[in-house]
Amino acid sequence: MSLAVVYTRAPDGIDAPLVTCEVHLSGGLPSTSIVGLPETAVKEARDRVRAAILNAHMDYPHGRVTVSLAPADLPKDGGRFDLPIALGVLAANRLLPRPALDDCEFIGELALSGELRAVRGVLPAVLQATRDGRRVIVPRGNGAEAALVEGADVRVAGSLLEVCAHLCGRANLAPATAADAGPAAADANAADLADVRGQPQARRALEIAAAGAHNLLLVGPPGTGKTMLASRLPGILPPLGEDEALELAAVRSVAGHDTPVGAWKVRAFRAPHHTASAVALVGGGSIPRPGEISLAHHGVLFLDELPEFDRHVLEVLREPLESGRIAISRAARQAEFPAAFQLVAAMNPCPCGHAGDSSGRCRCTPEAIARYRARLSGPLLDRIDLKLEVPRVPQAELRGGPGGESSAMVRARVVAARALQLARAGKPNARLGNREVERDCALDAAQHALLDRATDRLGLSARAYHRVLRVARTIADLAGSARLDAAHLAEAIQYRRLDAN
Repeated sequence: MSLAVVYTRAPDGIDAPLVTCEVHLSGGLPSTSIVGLPETAVKEARDRVRAAILNAHMDYPHGRVTVSLAPADLPKDGGRFDLPIALGVLAANRLLPRPALDDCEFIGELALSGELRAVRGVLPAVLQATRDGRRVIVPRGNGAEAALVEGADVRVAGSLLEVCAHLCGRANLAPATAADAGPAAADANAADLADVRGQPQARRALEIAAAGAHNLLLVGPPGTGKTMLASRLPGILPPLGEDEALELAAVRSVAGHDTPVGAWKVRAFRAPHHTASAVALVGGGSIPRPGEISLAHHGVLFLDELPEFDRHVLEVLREPLESGRIAISRAARQAEFPAAFQLVAAMNPCPCGHAGDSSGRCRCTPEAIARYRARLSGPLLDRIDLKLEVPRVPQAELRGGPGGESSAMVRARVVAARALQLARAGKPNARLGNREVERDCALDAAQHALLDRATDRLGLSARAYHRVLRVARTIADLAGSARLDAAHLAEAIQYRRLDAN
């Protein structure tokens, strides 16, 4: 009888709990069993592992092989356990030195030939293994992703034989490497705000939204530049910090999306079609995976043609807009994913899109317009900080009007304003709590009277009241002012005028 222990990691949301793979060999009829709550793909590992070991010209045990994946109550899925199971079988069969397995973790799916295939969710596993002080061996296809973790000792392998040679001391596996070109390389071809003609108020609102991480709604006829403006928001946002970039990369890894190595610090911009389901937006499935709101973590979620989305789909956004996280519960699995996204939405003023347009082409009845706007619930609209109309741009301005400021110029102001917010509260203004709002957005008597009149006239809720103060704080930060002035508050109030409609 013989026993070997190998360490690996299981996917659990964006966490990676440690899994101990124990392999026991005993006498009896040849058989292989895997216990520890394995899903179908893990149960099938016994066939992949046996074929991979034989094709690597090594002996597979002739007796009974029992594989235990502990903890037993943690569901295991995917092919990531193939490599640790194979190494456990070889070590238990005395073909590998067991001490070489003690300070290392292994992840990878095996082909029948013994080649290693890439798996999803490697980055969270490498992050946790590094914190626990262990080395990690991953498939070569996951090397660039794993190398994003600073200070990690990650080695890449192309086959089971290469891993065995490394553990036996006959050869050394190459370390994982990634050429990080940084955000500048990705920004070179980014859409520039200088391409936008006219729309000074919309450009101003975009800058405020970027500086304070505020949600934004653009309302206007077709062709006025709403989508063009929204697509330029990532170009004026501050660059991702190291921890933020790693958190976003971990979400992408769990979702099975590649992280562009040369642009891994660039903020995400997700624009799902209006036919997207609630599960596609927030995540889900029998094995919970992140949805669009988590893939937009620390970035922008753009919803074009907002009223065309199913109302139920939009309502699921309400909780993550407040909390910055989404909890997905299923009968057998629960998972929580980060979802601190910035919502930017665009819509037409009416079904035909020309209500209030100077062209006079709108033929929609008041009842049709009311039904169209009623597709959006009040609680959802209440969570949007800035709302403004985007009018049609005159043809003369489109043809020869001067271009506005470039994204680089606007971004410099945004970065300076965001730095003030992080120094003051450690977070963007949009995420200030009520007590922090009272502390950082103090008003004098005249300003209180102004805001009270606006609240009564526009019918603002308590939530909208505090959001006006957060926007005013951002406007003051862009102006470099330590205190709120009446002009800052008045500008913030005008971005809630559509609440009165």
